[in-house]
Amino acid sequence: MGGCHSYPSASEADDSTLRPSDISNNKLGINNNNLDERPYLQPQYVCQRITTTDINTLTSLPPGVDRSEWLASNSVAFFKHINLFSSALSEFCTPSTCPTAYGPGNILYTWTDEQGRKLKCSAPLYFDYAMSYIQDLLTDEEVFPTKAGSVFPNGFIFLVQKVFLLLFRTLAHIYWSHYQETLVLGLQPHLNTLFTHLTMFSLQHGLLEPEDTQPMQDLICALRQGQETGSN
Repeated sequence: MGGCHSYPSASEADDSTLRPSDISNNKLGINNNNLDERPYLQPQYVCQRITTTDINTLTSLPPGVDRSEWLASNSVAFFKHINLFSSALSEFCTPSTCPTAYGPGNILYTWTDEQGRKLKCSAPLYFDYAMSYIQDLLTDEEVFPTKAGSVFPNGFIFLVQKVFLLLFRTLAHIYWSHYQETLVLGLQPHLNTLFTHLTMFSLQHGLLEPEDTQPMQDLICALRQGQETGSN
């Protein structure tokens, strides 16, 4: 499979990064599930990215490239980027701060085990299950072959859709429960770039259902509008 892509740095320095003292009444490690407003929708944050590259150029299938190969390569790349990003916030996502795994609007994420049982678990445990599941898939030569001439299995698209759903939920939880920490660490441009790229890639290749993305649709629209404005 192809190698991971990385994002080029924006040419202009970001002078709007918050410091811990800039956030009033902020308690790091206490998630913001009960906030009436969604701070990630504020214009001064929505516009922030780490690249001026047109995301559409990163999502389109290159001429002559096999679609399954393209999906596989990007699955690996997104997993590495998002796993690294979530690890940077892991000290704030604990069983005590996040006893359950929530997304926007307090949508509960439950893990389904191998017996088909739905498990209500803490957010760190849920996302540990998710990342372990994805890693096992990506390193399985029967599912994500890396040798030249190998054939992708039947149902490959379904497995890729599952990967992207879990990655989407990971970022959704960060936006909903740990955005304050993201601001303090100055990671909001990285988060916006990752989320924009993930959602645009998923939309273009049919990897997420409308009901999956609906809880974050307000942010998706805001970021897409910003992407279109920035590329003009």
